[in-house]
Amino acid sequence: MTDLRLSPTTTVDEPETRRGRLVLFSALAGVALAVIWSPRLVDGVIAGAIADPVVGGDAREVAINGSLAAAVFAFITGVGGMFTACNIAVFGALAPMSAQPEARRGRLAALLRPIGWLAVGAVVVAGLYGAIGVYIGDGMWQLSDARIGDPETGLRVRLIQSAVVFTVLGAIMIWYALAAIRLARNPLAGVFARHPRAELVFLGGLVGAFLIGRPFGMFRNMYEYAVSTENPLVGFMTFALQSLGNIAGVAVLLVVITAVTRGGFQRWLVAEPGRPARLTASAFILFGTFFVFYWGVKLGYRAGLWWWPTMPYD
Repeated sequence: MTDLRLSPTTTVDEPETRRGRLVLFSALAGVALAVIWSPRLVDGVIAGAIADPVVGGDAREVAINGSLAAAVFAFITGVGGMFTACNIAVFGALAPMSAQPEARRGRLAALLRPIGWLAVGAVVVAGLYGAIGVYIGDGMWQLSDARIGDPETGLRVRLIQSAVVFTVLGAIMIWYALAAIRLARNPLAGVFARHPRAELVFLGGLVGAFLIGRPFGMFRNMYEYAVSTENPLVGFMTFALQSLGNIAGVAVLLVVITAVTRGGFQRWLVAEPGRPARLTASAFILFGTFFVFYWGVKLGYRAGLWWWPTMPYD
């Protein structure tokens, strides 16, 4: 068994019917979320309310002048974009570690240590993608306004990249969840058992990979600035800082919940064997299913291939 202080999940045998219900209800919640999700609210209203006052204007369009301004812009917009499905799911994996004895006695280091390893994975994946993106330049799909088919109504190629990336991420999240409750084989289980930190780095990599598909305006503004410098180091720095901003939001949320509940959240987590693994699995199935349906299945609707339920505000 892995050291729970460093591993988000510890698998526990559960009745098959109970695990089946967890998968079913979590997946149905993910589909429902895909139907009601409002990108304007999350990426526009919430993220804008956090980032716009700091950067001094609409973060989707404000000019970025210099490396220092780019660093501040990247981190703040990362914090502004922290309310994402991937981040919330990762919170479900990190939360069990706040239930350790060290954290209950108020040792903040024990709570933040796993977040540090999570950050390592996010920085490596996001930073490398940023450096590669700057090296390739304007040829990156995420910077393209081109459409497939009709030049006015056709699918944007950057939307296709987002759909592919997030569908793959969603599938990985679902697999990770099923492995946590022993409904799927985990080929990395041996590595995670020998090196518990590797699991956290892996989860951090998922957070970092979110930037590979991120379509919203703040991100594209930062990306365009990085490409304009023609310096891969700037690309690495800005992408890494934006990913760290995402993680900072998750870290603050975890610390606040720990403080506000005065240990109640931790006591609830450890009150029943297997609850931490179930929490992790439920979060990853819910948001993994959301990714698959919102980005993968809904892409067919956007291409006019089939029907998809829409909300009045969509």
